[in-house]
Amino acid sequence: MNVRVPIDRLAIYDAVVPDSGADQGPPDRAPLVTFGKYAGPATLILSSLADGAKHGYALTKDIEQFAGVRLAPGTLYEALSRLESQGFIEALPSADRRRPYQLTAAGAAALQAHLAGQRRVADVGLQRLSRNWGPA
Repeated sequence: MNVRVPIDRLAIYDAVVPDSGADQGPPDRAPLVTFGKYAGPATLILSSLADGAKHGYALTKDIEQFAGVRLAPGTLYEALSRLESQGFIEALPSADRRRPYQLTAAGAAALQAHLAGQRRVADVGLQRLSRNWGPA
């Protein structure tokens, strides 16, 4: 017999997310690390919004175009909700049913820190591959 166990949505966080309004100095870890397995969609969404405000469908199409990844609607809107609750994005007023979002200063800083960390990992991986397996 299969039993579905309810998942506490807060369990996806592996660290405390600091209050974005408090000046706490430089973080020890990139803010998106706290999103655990949801850091991928968060990175894609923030990267898309770095180019300007977009609603859900436009986000999906932009992400598909630049990353080759299609986010399912549930994944997209759950990530949007999480990013908004952390102050990384904000909803803009809309005259129709589409709800556009824009990147906040906190979101831009979080994305920049996260991508810098990912760049360091990619650089190390590529160097090691080149050294042991030939140029990439």
